[in-house]
Formats: sequence, structure tokens, C-alpha cells
Amino acid sequence: MTTPVPRTLYIHDDLSEELRGRDEHAQQLGAALFERLHGDARIVVLTLDEQLDALVARGRHAPFTAAVGIGRAGRRVAAQVHARTGWFPRIHAVDLWREEDEAGDYVLAGSAALASRLAEIADVDSVAVVDDTIFSGLTMRAVLEALPVQSGRRVHAFCLRAVADSLTSVAVMAPVSAGVAAAGRILDDVSFINASGLVHRGAIRRTGQTPLAFFERPEWMEAWFPGYAEAIVTLCRELHEVVEAPRGDRAPRTRRGSPAPSAPRESHPSGSSARRSAPGR
Repeated sequence: MTTPVPRTLYIHDDLSEELRGRDEHAQQLGAALFERLHGDARIVVLTLDEQLDALVARGRHAPFTAAVGIGRAGRRVAAQVHARTGWFPRIHAVDLWREEDEAGDYVLAGSAALASRLAEIADVDSVAVVDDTIFSGLTMRAVLEALPVQSGRRVHAFCLRAVADSLTSVAVMAPVSAGVAAAGRILDDVSFINASGLVHRGAIRRTGQTPLAFFERPEWMEAWFPGYAEAIVTLCRELHEVVEAPRGDRAPRTRRGSPAPSAPRESHPSGSSARRSAPGR
């Protein structure tokens, strides 16, 4: 399937802060990358603060007994929101992600069975489910569906950014709040990526194979950066080599996104396959 060129590409800037702690060469490469991104009128670069501000402004909430943070990103967002609001005093970690299988379809995977992890909060009377992005809604819906049933429980989903159409499918299961909600069709009108995924491997997870960075998936780069993808790939590859190289003052870096045991195929909702169409959740 050919990846369409989205009308608007939203890029979450989770890279600039990392590069501020790097050497001058890495910072220069990063500056060159973001200069190219800001120069494309189709691209919207999102900062963490503006997304947190927008999410908190959606409405006040009483603290939840438990907050389920989906993956490392969801746990981080839950902690960042709690620091501003006090909503999530107890963050419950659930390792869950989307990965490509051998056929190129998307399936859910995790380090433990989802039902067993959520059983630990079966008796709580209020639950927040938190992720960084709702793109297809696959992971968020899976967690909401797997929550142990309890009459009268208060449940609310939260994310920093989302495709508005996907929020509709989540809202059928629970109220949902997003900092940035982009209108339009997934892939054709709107796509979301993280800037770090352009540089670090782990952005593309694959069943039984090593993870990839976005710059290693040429068809996606051509769709996101039409007419200048080669220049972006070159910058990203150079940045990758710089930031992944072991530094003399620390042990070699462990690459993020290493494979973990897959969750049962039953956790993959029917009709949610995307055949390598784009990243996201």
C-alpha cells in the first residue's frame, strides 16, 4: 500500500531537549533538521508545554484512584500531567505497543498479558487511562476494553494529541480528553510522529525483528517530506550516528524499543490492521 502524503504532518518535538545535552555537532545537525521542518508549511511542530497546557485546559478532574500509563510514553505523560494537576497520584504501568507482524499487519504486543496487569486495579473506583497519542486508537481501545468491569466506576481517557475521528471511537467506551485534536482522515489529511523517532530506532517495532528508526523506512519519509526526503534522511542518519555512538563518560547506549514477548493475538481488535500504513497507536 502506498503511503499518502498527509495534508498536515504533526511532529512532536521530543528531540530538542535531548540534543541540548549533546555536543556542538549534534546541536548543529538538530538545528538544521528543525530548520527544514519549520520551512514546510504542511508541518506543525508541537511542543510538550503547549500540549500539556491544552490538555489541562480541557477541564478539571478529581484525582483518580489509579492512572494506567500505556507504555513508557503514557507513564511519562501521566507523571507530567500529575505534576501540574495532582490528578494521577498512583500511576500503574502497562507495557503495550503496536508492532508489525510478518504479514505487515499491526498487532498488539507487550511484556505481560494485558488482563493480568489490569487485574491489579480491579477494585478501584476511578481509573484514568493515559497515552501520549491516539492515532488509530488501537492501544487505547484495547486497554479500555480490558479493564475489569465494575459498576459505577469513573473512567476517563487522556492523551496529548489525537486524530479527532479516532477520539470518536474511544469516546464510545469512555469520556476522552486530548490536548491537540486534529481534524481529518488518518494518513490522507493528518499524521502524527515524534521527532525522536526520526533519529532513534524503536519508532517502528517489528515482531521478531530489530526495530527501525523512521529514516530507515523510505516510503514513509517520501510521503512525509515530499521533494526533500533525501536531505531529511541524510540529516537523520547523521544524527542517529552521533546520538547512538557510545560516549567516553558512560557505558554504551542500550537502544530503545528492543523486542519483547508478544501479547496474545486475541488482543488485536478485528478490523484494525493497517498494513504498514503509518506509525501511531
